Amino acid sequence: MKPEDLQAKLEKARAEFYLLYEIGNAMRSTLVLDKILYIILTSVTAHVGLGFNRAMLFLVDAKTNILRGEMGIGPDSPEQAVDIWNKVCCDKKSLEDFVSSGQKFKEELSKSQLNNAVRDIEIPLDGTGGILALTALEGMSFEIITSDAREKLGFDPYLTQLKLERFATVPVKAKNTVVGIIVVDNIITNECIDKDDIWLLTLFANQAGLAIENARLYEKTLLTSYRDSLTGLWNHGYFHYILSLQTSLSDMNKKPVSLLFIDIDYFKNYNDNIGHPAGDVVLKTVADILKVNVKEGDIVARYGGEEFACILPETNKDTAYYIAEGLRKEIEAHKFSNQEVQPLKKITISAGIATYSDDADSSKTLIDYADTALYAAKRQGRNRVVAYTSDFSIKVASNNPM
Repeated sequence: MKPEDLQAKLEKARAEFYLLYEIGNAMRSTLVLDKILYIILTSVTAHVGLGFNRAMLFLVDAKTNILRGEMGIGPDSPEQAVDIWNKVCCDKKSLEDFVSSGQKFKEELSKSQLNNAVRDIEIPLDGTGGILALTALEGMSFEIITSDAREKLGFDPYLTQLKLERFATVPVKAKNTVVGIIVVDNIITNECIDKDDIWLLTLFANQAGLAIENARLYEKTLLTSYRDSLTGLWNHGYFHYILSLQTSLSDMNKKPVSLLFIDIDYFKNYNDNIGHPAGDVVLKTVADILKVNVKEGDIVARYGGEEFACILPETNKDTAYYIAEGLRKEIEAHKFSNQEVQPLKKITISAGIATYSDDADSSKTLIDYADTALYAAKRQGRNRVVAYTSDFSIKVASNNPM
């Protein structure tokens, strides 16, 4: 090899390893999974990164044995590509600058046809999943870089959906376990994908796998900190965060949010007579009944002690009453151990309802009104549901209204 060729090869290797170093620094800048995925795909497509036209990322869901589309970055048309690449090249941004300037990425991704197409895809991790599933199952890369090679694959609905003709796939690994795959192509420029491109992309994918696993571990730890250790429900602090979020969403979509406060009747009597370990069993059982009997998307939290809260998004007061009454009946019908020591000879609950923005104009007043309704239920004899009305009077429901 000529000295000048060797020098050129060394310079190229130096540039590639420096690039991987820069990408690694970018991925270490956050532990939020969505941002990590954005950094990964930006690094694959940016002119200061690996420079592919499009990049798509799928993650393995081990519980359902599915390869799930998470994110796609790239132009939706040749015209858009020209605008994007020209702007990027004129800006002369570093990779760090490019990633930092994209913190509004969620808004941009929501408008992307490619991203929406990727997120609609769930691929079974079996023989029916085509070459994308095979990449994850075999843990090896594939290069489909000629028209003949693409035709030999036959019909693959996932490739058709993503308009993949000449492309490459690489597995994303963390500690020798495949956690996802990256798919790239040059659909706009039609530049060839060669062995060097695949080699560099594979090195990058190994970095990406570790970053993804670290982000997942962080999010798992974060979620654990939001959980009540006894019941597994959301805790008091996270309840307030979600309620504030839901009232803000209600302001935007003009749909009601109802709040249920639920208290176990005479719980102190049960603890005093049977003991706190048995009381813990009751708390966990009530929590399980609440989780099973609310709608998908409803939030159940342990507010404190024997008190629970249910946030019901897009739910009016009548529906909230129906849900609360159903919860009351489920708990009343459940056979708890030693329930005969209770004044009502069974474990029961009282519930108060308030609705935003029918009753309250803030999350704080919503809590106050639901709490007021709850204590009205207890004053009226317990084992009943009370709804707070908009004229500040208390509407009391009987304990057998249905």
